[in-house]
Amino acid sequence: MAETIVSTERLTKTFGGRTAVDAVGLTVRRGEVYGFLGPNGAGKTTTLRMLLGLVRPTAGTALVHGLAPGDPRAVARTGSLVEGPGFYPYLSGRENLRVLARFQGLPDADADRALERVDLTGRGRDPARSYSLGMKQRLGVAAALLGDPDLLVLDEPTNGLDPAGMADMRALLVDVAAGGQTVLLSSHLLAEVQEVCDRVGIIDAGRLLVEGTVAELRGSTEIRLRAVPADRALAVAMAVAGDDAVRVEGTELRLAAPAGRVPELARALVAAGVDIAALHTVERSLEEIFFDLTTAPREEVPA
Repeated sequence: MAETIVSTERLTKTFGGRTAVDAVGLTVRRGEVYGFLGPNGAGKTTTLRMLLGLVRPTAGTALVHGLAPGDPRAVARTGSLVEGPGFYPYLSGRENLRVLARFQGLPDADADRALERVDLTGRGRDPARSYSLGMKQRLGVAAALLGDPDLLVLDEPTNGLDPAGMADMRALLVDVAAGGQTVLLSSHLLAEVQEVCDRVGIIDAGRLLVEGTVAELRGSTEIRLRAVPADRALAVAMAVAGDDAVRVEGTELRLAAPAGRVPELARALVAAGVDIAALHTVERSLEEIFFDLTTAPREEVPA
């Protein structure tokens, strides 16, 4: 198993009488893209700020690179973009990055390389105040990339990007992870996360509801069937997949069964004189999983 880069145990933060983060335990491994998902106000940003040493936890523990959050050795190996990036508006994008690079003891060439990685070289001489929201996000990611940190912590990195910019950001994140760096990103754009993340954690009302690979959370393939007569089709489906694996959704039957059972089901339906109107397989999207979890009654949600 890959080395653990970030881990928390019962990490908690309260503000007055409100619990923003409630006993969160998550694990991020080297070389993966970890998606930290949740609706607005779920506790994502507060958790990331605790991992970066910007906010002290009320209770629980966290380790980043095996060190306490905020430890200078951990900070030196971590790049971050949390909430909105801040830059000198009268300096160009390149000049802003060079200021940050020099502060870290890095050559100007590192700033130029980071600018190129986020596809801002053509606008590098323009003042930061002229940048759109999406361009400022790109510049913020470039700043996080300075020094090639082992860990990137990114809070909503695609905020303000158009579809082409989102595609570029996806490619960048995959490239970063392929190079051995680790990415921990928060997002509410579930389709984007599904495209790039190896593992995800879903948080709601401060609690981590579930953590695992995208494939694990999406579960097995579902078979969907429309056929007549409906009662005979139901009987055949239950005989093939089992009584508990079939449910009725309007005019459609849904079978919790692998795609490999489709030929067997089709043969059984035809043999029983059932007319098949539609028979296909689907995989649940990460968005469906997310809404199932975040709209479930609290007592039914796994801790």
